[in-house]
Amino acid sequence: MFNKETEYALRSLVYIQMQNMNGRRPGIDEITREIDAPRFYTAKILYRMVKNGFLRSLKGKGGGFFFEDDKPPLTIKKVVLATEGGKIFSSCVFGLKQCDSDIQCPLHEKYAPVRGTIDDLVSSETIQTLAHKYSGNFKKQII
Repeated sequence: MFNKETEYALRSLVYIQMQNMNGRRPGIDEITREIDAPRFYTAKILYRMVKNGFLRSLKGKGGGFFFEDDKPPLTIKKVVLATEGGKIFSSCVFGLKQCDSDIQCPLHEKYAPVRGTIDDLVSSETIQTLAHKYSGNFKKQII
């Protein structure tokens, strides 16, 4: 459903949060190894997440990626908007430039509620809630 950049961002952020809950700040090598993602591409994504203020990173001993405790939980929607933009929440599934209640594509009537449900889901779930729910091993489930 999401592009690879979003998938890597979500997996990375959930992994980081899981490690933060255990008092750890994982580095890029650990993150990419555990989520089975390309190092350079994932590093680029994570530094964009830092630039957007979603998380922080420190270099050196005791460094790594971490979420600040005083920040509000990070919704999946914010991550999706940062990586893909808002097209998934507003575009026509049929690919038309204009598709709304006045001018509808052949799938509009059935897809509009699906798009609304996806929006509701990603607006209500956060990286933090996913980390609390997730008990699996990324590598085991990916391979």
